[in-house]
Amino acid sequence: MTTATAELLTVPEVMARLKLGRSTIYDLIRSRRLTSITIGRSRRIPADAVREFIVDQIEETA
Repeated sequence: MTTATAELLTVPEVMARLKLGRSTIYDLIRSRRLTSITIGRSRRIPADAVREFIVDQIEETA
């Protein structure tokens, strides 16, 4: 497992990377467009999932 694969981001970190609001991030998670995991009571998003989401968005608009 590489560091990029192992990197887990918090919702605020994903908000900052995507320049989106908290409710939008949770909507993306709820609709399964953005993969996440729960550890205890904390929600984490793999960095790879954020990259995949961006690629998917680019492909959708192309």
